[in-house]
Amino acid sequence: MISNDVREEVARRLRRAEEEHDVKVLLAVESGSRAWGFASPNSDYDARFIYVHRPEWYLSVSLEEQRDVIEYPIVDEMDINGWDVRKALRLFRRSNPGFVEWIQSPIIYERSGPFHDEARALLGEVYSVERGTYHYRSMAKTNYRGYLRDELVPLKKYFYVLRPLLAVRWLERYGKPAPIEFETLRTVIDPGTSLQKAIDDLLAVKRESPEMGLSPRIPPIQSFIEDELERLEHTVPPHQVRLSGSKEDTALSSLFRRVLRDTWA
Repeated sequence: MISNDVREEVARRLRRAEEEHDVKVLLAVESGSRAWGFASPNSDYDARFIYVHRPEWYLSVSLEEQRDVIEYPIVDEMDINGWDVRKALRLFRRSNPGFVEWIQSPIIYERSGPFHDEARALLGEVYSVERGTYHYRSMAKTNYRGYLRDELVPLKKYFYVLRPLLAVRWLERYGKPAPIEFETLRTVIDPGTSLQKAIDDLLAVKRESPEMGLSPRIPPIQSFIEDELERLEHTVPPHQVRLSGSKEDTALSSLFRRVLRDTWA
């Protein structure tokens, strides 16, 4: 849960961003462990937003050299930054995992106009299951190799391998973007198993402990991770029917133009 105090502070910082950069915020969400559902008591707030400039900003010969992100330093455990809507939609076209997770976040600070609903409506046609599979597989492999091969492992890193592996299973089973909530992703694992019990125990520690130090490996989780990584080395991502490149560009460009029209009318 996000307290009212935090929501008010996020709103205050968003208004400051709008004033400083002459933009309008279209969508602001929570990202990271709080949105995933396994935050620690001292986890940062990772507020992310999509914004739009005035139409004149985009009508410039130097558009490609313009800065299309707004970033602020972390203050009081609050990390807040955003992307320009054109940048966001260009990343959407490439199935950027950050953008796809932002528009699926269960924690919405604010939204304005058609952007959020229409972007979500396009997910099934624009998102590439193949690219998503490769992304999550790479993320899981990198975190496993970096943190989980010693006798003593940083327990919190299990979540940064489990989550992408479960996301791959979701993509394989359903052929659509994986949700970001960990509890929903867990439904791709059979219930009542030793793996589910081990995850329950690990979640309880994560949610109650400010820090999770080094501990011996957890056998059911370790075995699942290693078996899944081995399986995925020999698995071809599923194919899906998507919009053609020209139709995809048309759909995203139409959304971009509607956002400009409706925001600054």
